[in-house]
Amino acid sequence: MEHAAPPLIQNRTFDEIQVGDFAQLVRTLRPEDIHLFAAMSGDVNPTHVDLEYARSGQFREVVGHSMWGSTLISTILGTEFPGPGTVYVSQGLHFWRPITIGDTLTITVTCREKFEHDHHIRFDCLALNQDGLKVIDGVAEVLAPTEKVSRPRVVLPEVTISDRELRYRHLLSISSGLTPIPIAVAHPCDRESLLGPVQAARAGLVEPILVGPEARIRGVAEEHGIDLAGLRIVDTEHSHASAEAAVALCRDGGAEALMKGSLHTDEMMSEVIRHLRTGRRISHVFLADVPSYPHPLMITDAAIIIEPTLMDKVDIIQNAIDLAHVLGLPDPKVAILSAVETVTPKIRSTIDAAALCKMADRGQIRGGLLDGPLAFDNAVSLVAAKTKGIRSAVAGQADILVVPDLESGNMVAKQLEYLANALMAGVVLGARVPIVLTSRADTAETRTASCAVVQLMAHKKREALKA
Repeated sequence: MEHAAPPLIQNRTFDEIQVGDFAQLVRTLRPEDIHLFAAMSGDVNPTHVDLEYARSGQFREVVGHSMWGSTLISTILGTEFPGPGTVYVSQGLHFWRPITIGDTLTITVTCREKFEHDHHIRFDCLALNQDGLKVIDGVAEVLAPTEKVSRPRVVLPEVTISDRELRYRHLLSISSGLTPIPIAVAHPCDRESLLGPVQAARAGLVEPILVGPEARIRGVAEEHGIDLAGLRIVDTEHSHASAEAAVALCRDGGAEALMKGSLHTDEMMSEVIRHLRTGRRISHVFLADVPSYPHPLMITDAAIIIEPTLMDKVDIIQNAIDLAHVLGLPDPKVAILSAVETVTPKIRSTIDAAALCKMADRGQIRGGLLDGPLAFDNAVSLVAAKTKGIRSAVAGQADILVVPDLESGNMVAKQLEYLANALMAGVVLGARVPIVLTSRADTAETRTASCAVVQLMAHKKREALKA
């Protein structure tokens, strides 16, 4: 099998370039160009990276770094005209107008003067925008190469900009405009479990009731500089008492949501099962914002039911579908995962998947579009699904991933978080109140994001009760 020769990068020597010769480059400024340039240079001037500030400034919108345009001049000089072997000597520039997102610059570099004694060349440099208006001009001087160079063009790695802060703010915005809800926080006795609800309170999501040993909570706050002003504390002796008191607040109407602090999950959930159960099986959902996936992804159940039965999975799926409806997704696509995409009696999860899809056809699961069994790649990649000949409205574009058991689900969720830089929120469904349930290793950011989800759920519950 023949392989195409790699593209070459070639120069033009001093002798080959004549006065009046020119080269051009056309480039459009994208938002990711601004973010990448800011990350590379450390220039986080709010004119470039803060939309709210930029709207109140001189230009009324975010503008690109002026030096981003000047790097395009360097690109021509270093890669094409003259190209490899060129040494920058000097550069003088004038910046005439801002570069805004979507502007297309045409960079022209024209040979102005040649100096035989030292092989220097001066170039006129000009950047015009898509309206033909001058953005940058100036003069560059270089030491031009005297020997011909032809090299394979180096293929650079793909760079992905993951604006985690922007994704975090977007997740918090799902409950924008809603009033804070009272939430009982069980045993917030380490930095992350205390900072999470405090940050959520400052963001207007919740009104935390901190349930735990007061002296210990205040000690953590003092150690880490966390301001507890205005927050209610319910003093308890130990973690089990914290779980009892926090659940009691939810049971008796003193709180509309529950949040796990630094105690073990079993310790809190045993109280939940005893006092906050409904007719539906309690299950857990991770809501993941994955940079490489086009929309939020829900993984269930990765924290509560260890080895779910077929009927457990019915409730797991229905809980997740109901949450999707709360989040504004009217007909979520539900992928029931297994190791393979064909039904085989040797793998129980494939049998369950087939049965669950038929149950959905018969109305035993409502409000979503189910398909399975699907392997993970088929569930999230259209390319993988097409390669394997899978025709499905769910494959490659799943909103909800239903895992075979807790072990596989926990691994999927943690891999997305730690290897794919996913932003996670974790909630428990099927109880009388929504519950924020995160790992003890999770950050305050994760806990705060989860509070936005339960705030929205609590308000939807209020609306349903009024109706």
